Amino acid sequence: MEVTLAKRETLVRTDHEVVFEEAFKSNFKALHAYSYTMLQDDAMAEEIVQTVFLKLWESRERMAIHTSLRAYLYKSVYNESLNYLKHKKVQRKYMEEAMVAYKQQQAQEADADNELQKQLQRALRQLPEKCRTVFQLSRFEELKYQEIGDKLGISLKTVEAHMGKALKLLRVQLADFLPLLLIVLPNL
Repeated sequence: MEVTLAKRETLVRTDHEVVFEEAFKSNFKALHAYSYTMLQDDAMAEEIVQTVFLKLWESRERMAIHTSLRAYLYKSVYNESLNYLKHKKVQRKYMEEAMVAYKQQQAQEADADNELQKQLQRALRQLPEKCRTVFQLSRFEELKYQEIGDKLGISLKTVEAHMGKALKLLRVQLADFLPLLLIVLPNL
C-alpha cells in the first residue's frame, strides 16, 4: 500500500526525501503544539515530534498507513507523549519510594549512632579515671602514646598498659556494638 501525503504526492515508500521534508515542515509546528498541550515541556514536545518522524522515516519500507498521514502523525505524537508521561510517572514514584527508604535508613542509622554514643559514654564512665583519660586523649584528641605520656607525666609503658586495659574493658562492655564501633573507633 502506498502512503500519500495530504493532497497530491506519494510519500514514504518512494524514498523521496523532498516529499518527506515537506511533510516534516508542514506538520511539525502543529504536532509540536499538540504534544506541548499534553506535556507542558517545549523541548520534550520537540523531541517527541522528531522521534515520530524519525520512526516514520526508518520504517518507510515496511509501513502501511491506512489513514491519512496527518492522522497517523497525530496519533503517533499522542502515543509517544502518553508513553513519556507514563515514564515520568514511574520515575516520580520510584524517586518517592527511594526517598522514603533513604529517610528510614538515615533514621535507623541515627538511632543506632545515638545508642552507640550512649553505650560508649556509659562504658567510659566505668573505666578508672587514669585509664579513661588516656583512652580519651588517644581516641578523641588523637594524641600519640608518647604525647599522652608527656602530657600526663607517665611513662610510655604505663600509657600502653592503660590503653590495653581500656580497650579490653570496652570490648567486653560494647560487644553488641562491636561491628559499628570498629568503624567509629578503629583498633578497638
